[in-house]
Amino acid sequence: MTAPLLVTLTDAGARLAERLQQAEPGLEHAHRPSPFSDCVREAFQAGRPLILVTATGIAVRTLAPVIGDKKHDPPVLVLDQGGRYVIPLLSGHEGGANAWGHRIADALGAELVITTASAYTHPVRIAGIGCERDCPGASMEAVLDEVLAKAGLRATDLDGLASVDVKADEPGLLALAERLDLPLTTYPAERLRDHEAALTEQSEHVYEAVGCYGVAEAAALTAAEALAGQPGELTVPKIKGQRATVALACAYREVNDD
Repeated sequence: MTAPLLVTLTDAGARLAERLQQAEPGLEHAHRPSPFSDCVREAFQAGRPLILVTATGIAVRTLAPVIGDKKHDPPVLVLDQGGRYVIPLLSGHEGGANAWGHRIADALGAELVITTASAYTHPVRIAGIGCERDCPGASMEAVLDEVLAKAGLRATDLDGLASVDVKADEPGLLALAERLDLPLTTYPAERLRDHEAALTEQSEHVYEAVGCYGVAEAAALTAAEALAGQPGELTVPKIKGQRATVALACAYREVNDD
């Protein structure tokens, strides 16, 4: 997929673009391109995902002549210049605009405006936990609280905890799951290795101990994707405590409204 294009027309929009590029480093920014319509249409027809910091009407009138169908058109998001609202305009489900919009809204602290009638999406949040043998549940919870605070969440916002199979009988982990009233899911190390490329760090020490290069991040991603049925992403990369490591991942599950 070609690099997404972010188009702004105002000074306030350009300031918002700086925040967006921090959240999405791959964005290419075009400020007041001339001619505007040609720039946007050419990018759209080339299959480039678009973020337009414009009025919705401008976006609709600009793209109307080149819109094809939802199975082939790239995703398009529209944002107001204040960064208060994120609107998936085109290719919400098939093209991934809804999921992309969720990610952008989370990064900006904005409100996501989903207008598709057939379904909506629900965030599935999983905390992945790696720990030393016989680590107290309180030690894990202290790191978990730090991760949740970083994400602006509470334990009640979680859908579960996850770890590697060799920790399935870990007393402190089981006690934490029971105290928080959350399901604990564990996975074989071989399955966690499917997410090696997404790890912020690959640890040879962890590999020697459990058979994969990282537990917290990989377990969080694996469980979030399994529960949502959609690809997940790290919301908070792993934070290391004295005896435990915790990471947070999120995926978006589509829920029918009928």
